[in-house]
Amino acid sequence: MEGLSDVYNELIMEHSMNSYNKKKLEKADFCEIGHNPNCGDEITLELKLDGNKIQDMAFSGHGCAISQASTSIMIDTLKGKTIEEAKEIIETFIEMIKRETTSEEQLKKIEDAIAFKNVANMPARVKCALLAWHTIEDILKKLP
Repeated sequence: MEGLSDVYNELIMEHSMNSYNKKKLEKADFCEIGHNPNCGDEITLELKLDGNKIQDMAFSGHGCAISQASTSIMIDTLKGKTIEEAKEIIETFIEMIKRETTSEEQLKKIEDAIAFKNVANMPARVKCALLAWHTIEDILKKLP
């Protein structure tokens, strides 16, 4: 039987190589560039809102498998959520990566993004996993 970490690794690889979220968004409401100078990862995150709900998101750019997969999985996780729900999920993901939470109840909120839990053990990869999450945080801070 496959271990849970194998399933997570497959999920990360699939999203890094074949992300259906990597595209241009028609009439995006917000667009923000995220850059990680340590390794050269760069993404452009686009967001379309419907009232206080995230209607759609997409990204473009380049980077390592971790940054690309984290961006794609983040989009899957946040699409359809309210701004408040999204903020809570983002905060929980960042806390998980920084080892500030291990609560199973908390971590359920982040859905498939839990695949990045072990990144906390790889200091050189933490910024890669967090790039998109900090970029969406910057977008949401600009909302009225």
